[in-house]
This record gives sequence, structure tokens and C-alpha cells, in this order.
Amino acid sequence: MPAVALPAVDAGSELRPPRLFGTDGIRQVVGREMTPVFVAEVGAAISTYLGGSGDVLVARDFRTSSEAMARILAGALQMNGVNVRELGPMPTPCLQFNIRALDAALGLTVTASHNPTEFNGIKVTGPEGIEIPREAEEFIESSVFHHQFVEAEWDRVGTARSDPDGIDRYVGSILRCSNVQAIRAARPLVVLDPGNGTSAVTSPNLLRELGCEVITLNANPDGHFPGRPSEPNEENLWALRRAVVHFGALLGVAHDGDSDRVAFVDEAGAFVPGDVALALLAKHRLLERRGGVVVTSVTSSTVVEEVVKAAGGTIDITRSGSLPVAKRILERGAVFGGEENGGYYWPEHQVARDGPMSSAKMIELLVRTQEPLSALIATLPRYHLSKTKTPLPRTVKERVLAQVRETLEAESVSLVTVDGLKAYYPDGWLLVRPSGTEPICRVFAEARSPERSKALMGHGVALVREEVGRIEPTEGTQA
Repeated sequence: MPAVALPAVDAGSELRPPRLFGTDGIRQVVGREMTPVFVAEVGAAISTYLGGSGDVLVARDFRTSSEAMARILAGALQMNGVNVRELGPMPTPCLQFNIRALDAALGLTVTASHNPTEFNGIKVTGPEGIEIPREAEEFIESSVFHHQFVEAEWDRVGTARSDPDGIDRYVGSILRCSNVQAIRAARPLVVLDPGNGTSAVTSPNLLRELGCEVITLNANPDGHFPGRPSEPNEENLWALRRAVVHFGALLGVAHDGDSDRVAFVDEAGAFVPGDVALALLAKHRLLERRGGVVVTSVTSSTVVEEVVKAAGGTIDITRSGSLPVAKRILERGAVFGGEENGGYYWPEHQVARDGPMSSAKMIELLVRTQEPLSALIATLPRYHLSKTKTPLPRTVKERVLAQVRETLEAESVSLVTVDGLKAYYPDGWLLVRPSGTEPICRVFAEARSPERSKALMGHGVALVREEVGRIEPTEGTQA
């Protein structure tokens, strides 16, 4: 696709472009790294990647800097020959759906998802409705680093127009993929917590169109996130948990800032871990489709694999991250996919993590089975997942991992290296997975008991810290 050749830089060169993209776009602190000049350069680099032509959709969340950043991006794209269609504030999956619906070259979402309020970011989605591949990210990073951009003459400047119909297209697709008749007949009561994020412009109306009675919390869009932190974890959803019990609701639903993920609260006010919801949705998806492939990542619980096999399905485990999961769903023709972080994929709608779509399908499941969520969860195998992170300086990462690998190979039953180091033991597993963008190592562990799960997690942290400590202090403290 790129029409401009950038300088080739050896991997070991000091002139190697720094990595800007993390596992889900570019995220930086506004006013520090995320400056107006930087945003404009990213826009120019994306135009360069497109060869100075094409149609790009631009959407945003409600963070305090998002509207300004979206305008800067749109202007940079236009000045470099690209036509822009501005969709306004909406969930990331809504933007992703519209890319395919409108046959656009790319889609950009200005959002930092669940990050704290001082952050903002840019997600870049390709024409298939999934994230661009790593080689495209590297091209954009190199273009920014070398300040080499395609240039458009005065008569080649791109156009811009607003599109007010993006949300209706997206909601319409979810309704077509859901059993609206059954939900309307049941009229379930649902408590919805958008967390002051982008699902506030889609989910209240979506759930009502489905036929639900809806009570909302934190449904006013606000980039300061006054109601709760953007991450929909158990600690942050205390108000939703209370509200579900108080109002006698069937279900509680919460989203992160850009609404690509969802968290559920059962009728008793209990938070449902993401891997448990994943297993439940996978089970009933396979029963409904009479088998098929389910794709998940290496971080997912063993319960997912057990449930998929018991329901007559095939499990396919891939690297963590939305792009690896989405690509594998496409490659295998999977019927469902998901990760333990609350991101679930419904291929008949789109191959992207979709929080609002997932909420509709969970409501449909509860209505169809006529069972409370807690009862459905009680039928699943019981595991306990623990996760944390520990410092891992980039300068010593490879040496530390090599030593940790030796230890895990010696003490475990088997070791899987598809994404980090995942060691299996007779009574659980441990995953040591370094971050690709931060000087940290993520540690996951799972076992039948919470005590064993936490012990395995602690063992993983200790292994990393011990190996870091073996290196000279001056090296070990560098990031």
C-alpha cells in the first residue's frame, strides 16, 4: 500500500525508530508525549502509508482532548491528500463496523480506552475492520521518526464531510444478529453502566430497542470519568453491583472507555470474571451452532478449553491481543472468540471485540435459558486466575527471560512459548509474559484454589525479580 519508500534501518542501529504502537494503538500522556505536533505527524504518516489518497473514517471518545486531536488528525490527513469522513463520538467497535460498511481504507479512533484520564491515544483499524498489522505500524513509526511524509499540492488536498448515520448502522446490525422477539417478550430489567464513556451514545438505546427495561448509571458522557475509573473491574463496579441487587435486575452491564470490552454482574450482585463469561458464552454458542472453532488467547483460563471441548467444539489458542485473535478467527472460520479481559468476538456481526454486541448476546442467553446468570455459572468448572505485573527493564529482558525459561522447563510438566512462557504444572499453570511496550512483565497464574493460584503467581514474580537482581545494579535499574 505505501507509495513512499522510507530509509531502511538496521535493527541494532541507534537510528531505529522508537516503538509508538502498543498492543492496541498509540497511547501517551496528553501535553507530554501526546502533543499537537505529534498528533499531526501521526496523521501525516498515516497519509503517507496510504500513498496520499483514499477514504479514512475518524471517530473519537469523550476525553477532554479527543475532539481537538480528532480535528488535528483530520486536518493532517486532508492536507496530505486523504478524504476524511468524520463520524463523531462513538464506541471503537462502532467505528470498526462502519469501516467495512462504507468500504473505507482505514479508520482512526481517538481514545485511550480504559487508561487514566491524563492519557489519550490513536487506534488505527484496517479495511477488514481489524487492527493494522505490525509492518504497517512500523511504517508509520518510521515515517514519524524520519519526518518523511507524502506531500499534496493545493489541488490534491482531501475533502471532509460529516456522517451522522454511523451509530444507526452499527446498532441495526446488532439488532439483526439478536433474537429481539424473545427479549421483547421477556422484558428483562438490566442495569447499565457506561462509565461516562462512549457506550453512553449507543447502549441505552440499544438495550431499549432490544426490549429491555433499562436503568443507567454514569450514562452522561464525560472525559473526566466522574462516576468511576474507566476500567470495568470488580473494585470499580461497586455501585453497579449494589444497583443490580437493589432494583432486582436480571443483569448488570458495564463497559470500558471505548466500549470494545464488557463486564457483567449477576442477579446477586456478584462480579463475573472475564474468563468465566467467555466460557459461558462459548459453551452456549457451540450448543447453538452444533460445534465449531472457538479462538482464545494464551492468557485465558483452562475453563474455556474444558467447556469448549465438552460442548463439541475445537479450541484454538493464539497470542494475546485483539489482532492475533481476530486474524485467527478469520483464518479458521471460527464461530466465536474472546479473551479473559472481557473482549468477545461475534463473526456474523464483525470480527472485532465488541462490548455492546456482547451485552446483547448475554441478555439473549439469559432469556433463552430462563436461568439466572449465577446458576449458569455454577455449571462451569471452577478455577481461580491471579494476575499482576513486575518491573522488567528492557535492557535485560532477553537475558532474564532466558534464565526464567530454563527454570520453568526444569520444574514444569510442559512449557508453551507461543506468547511469553506458559508453564503447566499438575495442579495449575503459570504465564510469564513481558510487555512489548513497557518495562514490565505480566504474570498470570491459575489453579483450582485461590491459594495455589496466588502462590504460583508469586513464584513467577520471584523468578523475574531474582534474575533481574543478578544483573549489575546499573543495568538492572535502566528502563
